[in-house]
Order: sequence, then C-alpha cells, then structure tokens
Amino acid sequence: MTNYNFSGGPGALPESVLIQARDSIEAVPGQRMSVLGISHRSEWFESVIAEAEDNIRALLGLPAGYHVLFLQGGSSLQFSMIPMLLLRGKGLTAEYLHTGYWSGKAIPEARREGAVRVIWNGEHDAFSRLPRDEELAHSQKAAYFHYVSNETVEGLQFHRTLGRDDVPRICDMSSDFLSRPLDVGRYGLIYAHAQKNLGPAGVTVVVLHDDLLRDVPEGLPAMLDYRSHVQSRSVYNTPPVFAIYVVMLVTRWLLHEIGGVAAMEKINMAKAAELYALIDGSDGFYAGHAAAADRSLMNVVFNLPSSDLERRFLADAEAAGLYGLEGHRSLGGIRASLYNAVTPRAVEVLCDVMESFRRRHASRRKSA
Repeated sequence: MTNYNFSGGPGALPESVLIQARDSIEAVPGQRMSVLGISHRSEWFESVIAEAEDNIRALLGLPAGYHVLFLQGGSSLQFSMIPMLLLRGKGLTAEYLHTGYWSGKAIPEARREGAVRVIWNGEHDAFSRLPRDEELAHSQKAAYFHYVSNETVEGLQFHRTLGRDDVPRICDMSSDFLSRPLDVGRYGLIYAHAQKNLGPAGVTVVVLHDDLLRDVPEGLPAMLDYRSHVQSRSVYNTPPVFAIYVVMLVTRWLLHEIGGVAAMEKINMAKAAELYALIDGSDGFYAGHAAAADRSLMNVVFNLPSSDLERRFLADAEAAGLYGLEGHRSLGGIRASLYNAVTPRAVEVLCDVMESFRRRHASRRKSA
C-alpha cells in the first residue's frame, strides 16, 4: 500500500528527491562521502549553494538587486530580524495584518523593536476570511508592511499582492513559496522556511532587495545582521548542509521535471479544485473553514459533523495510508496540506476515502 503525506509540516517531498537524498546519506554522487560529512567549506558545497540560488532566481525570474540567502532559525527568527533591521531606532510605525495563527506570532516580536499598527484583525471572524482592499488603510509613512501570504492553520491564502509600492512590502511565504508565479519585484523582502515546499526543516530562504540594507541600525549582532550573510554567501557560520542540499534538489525538480512555477500552479489548482468540489458537494457533511474567495491551494481545512466522526475519519484515513490530516492543535478539525510534492494521485485517494466515509456515516449527521 502506498502511503501519502498530507501533513502541514514536515510536508511531502518529491519521490525523486527523496531517493536522491536517501542515496546521498551514503555517498553524494561523485564525492564518495556522505552528505552528512562533507565540509561546508568544500568546493562541492559551494556548488550546491550556487545552484540552489540560481534555481530560485530562475524560478522567480528574480530582477537585479536582490540577494538570495539560506539562513537558520525558521520564520520565527525572521519575525525578529525584520523589525530589528527596519524598525529599530527609526521612529516609524510598521503595519501588520493579523490574518491567522502565524501572522499573530510575528506581531509581538515586531513590537519589541518599535511601534506596530495592526491594520486588520480577522479574530472577530474566527480567522475565516481575509480582508478586502477597501478594508485596508495603508500609510505612505509606514516603516514597512508585513503580511503572511498563506495561513496554514486556517487554510487562508491571498490571491493578490497587497500593500503600497512606495512602502517596503515584506511577506512570509513559508507555505506557498514557489507554488505559483510571483511578481517578486514588488517585494522588499520575502522569507520562507523549509518543511513545506522547499525541503526539510533547518533552512529558511530569504529574498532581500539591496535597498533595505542601506540604513542598518548600529549594534546588531552579526548573526542577526543580513549583511553578514550577504557577505559570506550564506556561510557565515556552519550552515545546515543537508537541508540546503535538499532545497537544491527540490528546486532542480521544479525547474526540470515540473517545468517551473507556472506549471506547478496549474497542478496545484487542479488538486485543490478536486478536493474543494468534494467538500462543497457533500451536503454539509464536510464543512470548510475558509471563505470561498480566500481558500488556500496549499491547506484545505474542514470539519465533520462531530469530533467523534473526525476521530473515526482520521483512523480510517491512516488505515488507508493517508497521514498528517489532523488539524492544527489551535483549531482542530481536519487539514489536508496539498504542497507542491503532493501528487494528484494522492488527492484522488483522499477524495475516495472521504466519499466512502461520508456514504457510510452521513446518516449520523443529524444525530451528531
């Protein structure tokens, strides 16, 4: 029986990448050494960093003036590094959106460095929808504007670019980076940690425009100063060699096996459409959390009529080889994460299991 990973993280990896990563633990092709033992100062790893960066530049169509960094600390460290760079000592106010669990984590860290204005908070709607343009009042004088493009917990995704082009636009794209085309030239800084679409945990990709490094506050610790990592080509200290190697393999897969992010988007849209169609056609047995206009292509969040049925469904799903479908601990319910490496076949199997379960248990809906 084939097993499928629908976890919100660590997310699925392409089968071809898994095979190469497995083999590299014994010996990297052409190196006769395990990837776990090769020096981060070696010519081989220099070529890994270079290819991973080149692949990302090609996938994004990255304009001149941007740096691509491979950092550590996950998105959680970026929650601090960004305001340390752009807010500390500036006497300005940063603008944030609070659209779900992860954007809510970023706001308190920014407030440690300066003034923050939350220009929209979805808490009053249980984070079930995203703001419309007319609900947002951006300031031209903001230090920067920060938002999360895809909220993994609630299954919400922006399908447009937000903010003003004359204010630095900062975006956490941890869960939808490289899943669709992006007008990257409109962003000052994009960050995305691995374990969703990029590779295993341990590395965070930061795409940073050089303009943001022109007025850096004094006294930043070297590890928290983006300039340290720009100057050292992401090898300021010992980097996560294996994680970056897998990012290289994943981006190579996206370029050469999938055909780029436009092709990836078509696949992702088809996967999500199939699953949402089943939910919408279930006569309310499956109830989606997100407003239809704001549904995520990456994380499909829904509930069954009762917690008992949800437990039964998860057990049946696991017996069928479907793993990682538990909702986030803060929200509960069911979450099917459809990251890039989740295949159309995996979604077909999930839909078959869901439809079979509904037919067997729909009669319990009224009594639940």
